[in-house]
Amino acid sequence: MKTALFSHTDCLKHVEIPGHAEQRARLGAVLDAVRAADLDLVEHDAPLASRDDVLRVHDADYVKRVLDQGPDEGWTQLDPDTAQSPGSAKAALRAAGAVIAAVDGVMAGEYARAFCAVRPPGHHARPGSAMGFCLFNSVAIAAKYARDVHGLKRVAVVDFDVHHGNGTQEMFWDEDGLFYASIHQSGFYPGTGREDERGAKGRIINVPLPAGTDGTPWRHAYQRHIHTALEDFAPELVLLSAGFDAHKDDPLAQFNLGCDDFVWITEQLLTLARETARGRVVSVLEGGYDLAALGRCSVAHVTALGAV
Repeated sequence: MKTALFSHTDCLKHVEIPGHAEQRARLGAVLDAVRAADLDLVEHDAPLASRDDVLRVHDADYVKRVLDQGPDEGWTQLDPDTAQSPGSAKAALRAAGAVIAAVDGVMAGEYARAFCAVRPPGHHARPGSAMGFCLFNSVAIAAKYARDVHGLKRVAVVDFDVHHGNGTQEMFWDEDGLFYASIHQSGFYPGTGREDERGAKGRIINVPLPAGTDGTPWRHAYQRHIHTALEDFAPELVLLSAGFDAHKDDPLAQFNLGCDDFVWITEQLLTLARETARGRVVSVLEGGYDLAALGRCSVAHVTALGAV
């Protein structure tokens, strides 16, 4: 069964500010590299998420601001790191729509796994505000969609972006049937993700590691703290916040991972998904700001997703 690739040209129309790290060239690097690798994927245009889908995790006033009150030209700042242009709202709806459609596809058995190559990223977006390059929290929207629409009792999000996904954690804090795990650089943006942040139901696992961490301790920490907790949770669907900014060449962080480390964690998560979730895995692009490394790591990750 093939792996699906979801993307859309609307994601290239989100604001690009000169000198800003989150640029449309990121998505171009991912798509160019994945398509050149000839991975025998089935490609789909990402649909637009509905307003009601976004409202599963975001406050109505914030959704109205993004969807109805955006600029007609230029850009406006939503937070110090995050801007909105005339094309941003549609790009964010495509990003969330990609993950929702991917969930529908894996639940219907059309494909076992999917990768959503989209921007803007999402895991920092909070219920009532943009943050850290993120407008809507696509992976959290999809997790609650899977629970509400498909009736799943246990949905897991695993986040291996080098930055902690504070928005996803906040949205999952009081949820019993949603699990969030993050392995990230400690003492780093956005300043959340301590080990003692466990959520009201104990379904949040944070693994902060020091700057300079390479693959060996990173793999060990994942195996010890996250994989065992995932096995106990036994998710029926696994969603991935796939950030590749923990790569040693990334300019915004200080981890020292290689593409092989992202292959390894993908394989670990696939093994677990086969045991508890009928192999169902949906991955969505988060960070990664060295274009060459981002392209290579995306190919490595998608290749691993497609393994039988």
